[in-house]
Amino acid sequence: MAALLRRKQAALLVVGVRGVRALRRSPVRVLPPAAQQKEAARPSAVPPLPPPGPKEKAKAQAGGEEVGLRESEPRYEKAGPGDKRLSKVVTLAKSRAFREKHGKILLEGRRLISDALEAGAAPQTLFFISTEHLKELPTAKLRSASLIKVHSKDLKAWSDVVTSQGAIGIFSRPDHAKMTYPEVPKEHRLPLSLICDNIRDPGNLGTILRSAAGAGCSRVLLVKGCVDAWEPKVLRAGMGAHFRLPIVSNLEWDLVPNYLPPESCVHVADGSHANGPQMEPEPPSPSKACSHGWVSQPSGLKPRADWDCDVDSWEDEEGVEAQCCYDPWMDLSVAVVIGGETHGVSEEAVRLAQDTGGRRLLIPIAPGVDSLNAAMAASILLFEAKRQLRWTQPIEETRVSK
Repeated sequence: MAALLRRKQAALLVVGVRGVRALRRSPVRVLPPAAQQKEAARPSAVPPLPPPGPKEKAKAQAGGEEVGLRESEPRYEKAGPGDKRLSKVVTLAKSRAFREKHGKILLEGRRLISDALEAGAAPQTLFFISTEHLKELPTAKLRSASLIKVHSKDLKAWSDVVTSQGAIGIFSRPDHAKMTYPEVPKEHRLPLSLICDNIRDPGNLGTILRSAAGAGCSRVLLVKGCVDAWEPKVLRAGMGAHFRLPIVSNLEWDLVPNYLPPESCVHVADGSHANGPQMEPEPPSPSKACSHGWVSQPSGLKPRADWDCDVDSWEDEEGVEAQCCYDPWMDLSVAVVIGGETHGVSEEAVRLAQDTGGRRLLIPIAPGVDSLNAAMAASILLFEAKRQLRWTQPIEETRVSK
């Protein structure tokens, strides 16, 4: 019996030693068949990551993180309640002093924002309602701007128009010397500088700028006393003209010649009655200009006793001759001063016309009509200048060819 027990113990000891050795051995590597090895060696395309779903986007927005639909699209953030950046919109729209102090302007709508970006204006902040409005803009030019998605109710509250256009941008105030304006074809250019004097109505100034751009005008100069060219109402009336030709604002009269071509002849504009005045003109006020704007009977003019449609002999008290705007006056270096409807052209404008050999251009209007809109009068003179230029160009080209 004792011998049997000893044999059993020896057998158990051998089995235990073998089990320990088995644990120490490394597992045997099982190779797959050759066909499977070749299939595994082929490179497989990595599937693209799916775009973030609604839950992921909501989570990112709740955490204040930037959001983007695709890697190629610009990333934006969502405005939270009480965002202080939003208060600047109303201030920029209402305060000229704030715009000039901080060098900023406010642009609303796809067209204005796109025109500004194409001309090289620098965007700072863009508020938009949906990504569809963002896709309508040249997003490559918005890389340096802060893009903020806002609720439609908020944008409507800030908007200065009845129907919000879905996007409002804050830009740096454009510098005409650094902007890139669209090239005007040679046949559409008008070598004329337009000077605005006491144009205080935003709609009038915007329409004047639009007509100047449409006529291919060289530049527009705004002397002190004019409404701010970057006021939202002026921008809307201008329909993108601000980014199609140079506009120099807030000039003193003694600096105006520095922005004109050499030896420019400066004319001042006026409105006149087609069949002559019906009564003697009143003497001008010493504190005002000789002309009081687009009136049927310009004050300060001395008509002949046998006054008729021939206005070549008119002359005001400053010594500036007057002529009908349909008679030749357009040359290669010309500037025209457009005065406001209330006060007309200033004394400084009349003096500049006298010093440069300019004339007072009269627009004949029918008897009984008291005035012309300043923007309408500017449009008449601009396109009359263009007509005269086209009339004289073939003659000049013939002389050169001979």
